[in-house]
Amino acid sequence: MNPNQGRIGQAILAQGLRHEYARYNAGRRSLVIASKLYSKKNRTPDDSDSLANGSNAIYIDKLYSKWSKDPGSVDQSWDAYFSGKPRSISSARQRQPKKRKWQPASVSERPASSATNPAPQADWKYIDDHLVVQAIIRAYQTRGHLAADLDPLGIVGPTGHSPATDDRKLQATRAVLRQHYSYIFNDLNALFKLPKSTLIGGDEEFLPLREILDRLERVYCGHIGVEYMMITSIHKSNWIREQFEKPGVINFKPEEKKLILERLTRSTGFENFLAKKYSSEKRFGLEGCDIMIPVMKEIIDQSNKCGVESVHIGMAHRGRLNVLANVCRKPMKEILSQFHGLRASDWGSGDVKYHLGLFTERLNRQSNKNVRITVVANPSHLEYVNPVVLGKARAEMFHRGDYQGNKVLPMLIHGDASFCGQGVVYESIHMSDLPAYTTHGTIHVVSNNQVGFTTDPRFSRSSRYCTDVARVVNAPIFHVNADDPEACVHCARVAALWRAKFHKDVVIDIVGYRRNGHNEADEPMFTQPLMYQRIRKLKNCTVKYAEKLTRDGVIKMEEYTEMVKKYDNICNEAFEESKKIKTFKNSHWLDSPWSGYFQGRDRLRVCPTGVNLKTLQHIGEIYSSPPPAEHKFEVHKGILRILGLRKNMIKEKIADWSLGEAFAIGTLVKDGIHVRISGQDVERGTFSHRHHVLHHQTKDNVRYNSLQHLYPDQAPYDVCNSSLSECAILGFETGYSMANPNTLVIWEAQFGDFANTAQPIIDTFLASGETKWVRQSGLCMFLPHSMEGMGPEHSSGRIERFLQLSDDDPDCFPDMCDADLVARQLMNTNWIVTNLTTPANLFHALRRQVALGFRKPLINFSPKSVLRHPKARSPFRDFNECSSFQRLIPDTGKAGENPDCVKHLVFCSGKVYYDLLKEREDHEQESTCALVRVEQICPFPYDLILEQIKKYKTAELIWFQEEHKNQGAWSYIQPRFDTTILKMEGESRGINYHGRPPNSASSTGNKVQHYSQYDAIMTGLFGELTEENKKRIKEIKEQEQKAAVQQSEASLAKAKQDKMKEGEKKAGEKKAGEKKAGEKKEGEKKEGEKKEGAKGAPPAPTGNANPPKPSAKAAPAAAAEPPTETSPSPARKSLAAEPPTETSPSPARKSTAPEAPTTAPSPARKPGQGSAPGNKPKLAQKEVTPSDKSNDKREAPKRAADRDNKQDKQDENESAKRLRKSEDEVTPNDPTSSL
Repeated sequence: MNPNQGRIGQAILAQGLRHEYARYNAGRRSLVIASKLYSKKNRTPDDSDSLANGSNAIYIDKLYSKWSKDPGSVDQSWDAYFSGKPRSISSARQRQPKKRKWQPASVSERPASSATNPAPQADWKYIDDHLVVQAIIRAYQTRGHLAADLDPLGIVGPTGHSPATDDRKLQATRAVLRQHYSYIFNDLNALFKLPKSTLIGGDEEFLPLREILDRLERVYCGHIGVEYMMITSIHKSNWIREQFEKPGVINFKPEEKKLILERLTRSTGFENFLAKKYSSEKRFGLEGCDIMIPVMKEIIDQSNKCGVESVHIGMAHRGRLNVLANVCRKPMKEILSQFHGLRASDWGSGDVKYHLGLFTERLNRQSNKNVRITVVANPSHLEYVNPVVLGKARAEMFHRGDYQGNKVLPMLIHGDASFCGQGVVYESIHMSDLPAYTTHGTIHVVSNNQVGFTTDPRFSRSSRYCTDVARVVNAPIFHVNADDPEACVHCARVAALWRAKFHKDVVIDIVGYRRNGHNEADEPMFTQPLMYQRIRKLKNCTVKYAEKLTRDGVIKMEEYTEMVKKYDNICNEAFEESKKIKTFKNSHWLDSPWSGYFQGRDRLRVCPTGVNLKTLQHIGEIYSSPPPAEHKFEVHKGILRILGLRKNMIKEKIADWSLGEAFAIGTLVKDGIHVRISGQDVERGTFSHRHHVLHHQTKDNVRYNSLQHLYPDQAPYDVCNSSLSECAILGFETGYSMANPNTLVIWEAQFGDFANTAQPIIDTFLASGETKWVRQSGLCMFLPHSMEGMGPEHSSGRIERFLQLSDDDPDCFPDMCDADLVARQLMNTNWIVTNLTTPANLFHALRRQVALGFRKPLINFSPKSVLRHPKARSPFRDFNECSSFQRLIPDTGKAGENPDCVKHLVFCSGKVYYDLLKEREDHEQESTCALVRVEQICPFPYDLILEQIKKYKTAELIWFQEEHKNQGAWSYIQPRFDTTILKMEGESRGINYHGRPPNSASSTGNKVQHYSQYDAIMTGLFGELTEENKKRIKEIKEQEQKAAVQQSEASLAKAKQDKMKEGEKKAGEKKAGEKKAGEKKEGEKKEGEKKEGAKGAPPAPTGNANPPKPSAKAAPAAAAEPPTETSPSPARKSLAAEPPTETSPSPARKSTAPEAPTTAPSPARKPGQGSAPGNKPKLAQKEVTPSDKSNDKREAPKRAADRDNKQDKQDENESAKRLRKSEDEVTPNDPTSSL
């Protein structure tokens, strides 16, 4: 830092006093003005002595003592005050201002400039001083951390400033104070009223400027730098100020200080012992950041006192062994035995000691409560454990019923370089407030070594701090010097209390160093010579703190020596015990034990997955119905149509893909299995096929999920639309699936291609997690996959990658005599890979995930266009108690009935089966080509493949796939087919490949090229279409189009008829209402006439010589009367009898066309029909006059019906146009025309 920069605090203020003092009147700093500006009550000029009370009295007493020795040592205003001389305060300022009612001046009266309207008399400099003081306070609160003393090496951060008169330095720099850096005050001892936005005064309302600056320096520019002013909540900001600003808030009792020292001694002692005993071993020690162990223990202690019962810890390798030993209390002999190179006695490949996890439950001595601590196993991918920990914590919250996070706490330990460098950190943090993913606050602890491997921070990040990523969620960040143990522990305490109170994320940035290189064998002087020159000379934190406590009289140095010796003896005893250990179990390092799940369970027994048809009927009825009427839920019209289609399938006892999935979920929640499906579009499905969550069309945030209302005692079913993240969300669901085996967790990718952004989770947790850490997971991944010309990033879920990661041996043929062959295959592989073609198989696959006696991840490549394919349906009998999952589906058509006639035995998987089915039908090769679907690719169904090969003895064996040759399942199935064929005596056939040639991209994005490739691979198998084939295909299409036109016309006619009936019904109801109202009115009229007659009115004349004229409003009643269902109009009869066509419009359209009104009476208005005899022609003209409101009212139903008919005609025309357009677009070579 440039020492010539401007200075603040005493340095700047002292210089200002020396050079600028003569410019200002000494009386401006008098206490009289302070009392006038800030007192709530009016004071007389003689009331200035009233300030001598409370805390001000102490300050004034000190000034008086100083003045009594040397009057020139204080300001002139104080000299005048103490000597009784008159102060230089103008009488104008002493007088109380007169109160005058304000009135706005007219435009002519307003002054032209401020010169003609001088400002009111006041001490504006003093006001400015107060405003500047408040701005300085806010500057410290906002930016004081920029000048905090955080680096124990003294390399980074402020170096202090020129000393002031009292030889003290201030940390605040121009970056902190900005424009106020050079502001000049006249008197450092002047009192200022503290604003409500700070608590540095404690109970004091006024403080001298010097004291204000000193306290701000201690709070914000000491060993703690607090970032919190980005928080928008005033309540939360004030809470943090209470924890840091109040005087004496960081005040530890002697017992607490001894506890900190003892924990520090254990942390440092463990690393020193390992360095002495295993100097050449990698252990990734914690030296330089030893305080992390006391920090973690303080967080656990405080959280346990606040009610937390379970803590989930995720961390990388640095300091992991220390955490296992001193935080989790793992027996040290077991930790040290890992250095001896022992062989595991149980299954699993194991992992290095600093990657292993742990689960333990122990008594917390500080709270006297039990606490469960889980350290989740983590690969070398550093931060990728974060979402796994969060998902595991969220799952435990669910199973505990802890919906506020009061009992479960996730704590993540980060490195400085990885925290700012790996994107999964942001993906994880930004889930903190998402309803389906929140853990109600996570405590992040950064072990800041100020170096990443060998890279300096200036080359590893663009931000000032490694923790700036946490600002995205407005998490408070506490930067703290690792060599100040009390400051570190105080930050840990505040972080635990913050999380317990607000349930939000919080970050502790422990700024330390790394005493050794990246590992103990590295030479750090190669890349950071200056840094490590300082480190070599630096005492460790424990020794420094012990010396400090000795100076303060808290302990004696002999006590510290005894602490060190005691812990060293513990380590030596454990070391001797570890030598006796000859073997170990991987299961002893398990982080997710499922207590009681495996006891007494036959792992090879597979429970049936079929269900009773009545159960399916019940689930289907609710799933296909809109929300009950009492919900008053407005459903989208398109959803109503979908529900209607589902209802029809239930009646026909057939299920499509959506219904098959719903059956699986519904039956699982009925059995008490919690189901959770997560992904970016899972509520409705990427391809709009699921629609499990319905949204109210007129009310925000009102939703309905019918599968949550199947049974009163069912398990919960959660559908979670996620953020646009694959890596963190998949990691979260992986952790969720680890918590409890009685949960089915599904993660669905928007497209299968997008799973590659989650590859670290797939490779390190799902594919190999059980092998490394004997940790099981039943997670299901749905990866939409098929080649449909949608481009290289919307086509392939990369089947080949998952199959390559499978660990089943391609050269090992299973024992065909094993009765448990299927279950044993599943148990011995690392995961299950499927490419299903029927809804029933999806149903059984999902239920099998829970029915197995163990848990394996399921990777299912789900379809896209097949979701609505008319042939991708399953009858209800495929779901019943006698059904089960089909690993392979044989050909049951003509080819299966006559296997000797088959020339090609085609094995395939997934959506391409339906393409082959269509092409085989078009080429009329149903009897010569057998299509066999391999539904479960891994583990490979050797037994079923063998049966099919034996069945079709003379057929050519073909593997057909739509993917390119270097992709898809070909490279996986080829050696396994060869292994199967080798087991057959006398078999000389081999498996041949049919599909696209090798390519680096997964698919083309050009439709023409896509169809060209499609034609090529299909022609290669079936040959060219003959003329007879083409003619037959054309006839079939014409028949289908004709049937579609007829169906469309019938639907339109039915809709129109329903609409007319609805109009007639409404018109009839309206007429009945009007008739009733007329009768009521007539009755009232007669009643009135009776009352008048009773009063003595003359009797009415008898006879009908002069009949009364009918009312003008009553005449058109018959003319406007709409037809009823019992007597339909000719127009409606013609509509019901003959469906309208566009070329020959029905009479209904002619009869319902609106006619212009005329003055001539219509036939409906003849005398005798709705009007009395003797009506004049003038009255008939009035009936059709538009100004007659009554006539308009009765003609309204007719006009509405005319408008409806006109709209129906337009809809019909549009439908016909769309139909013609679709006919024009369909070509004979279009492979998707049948879809």
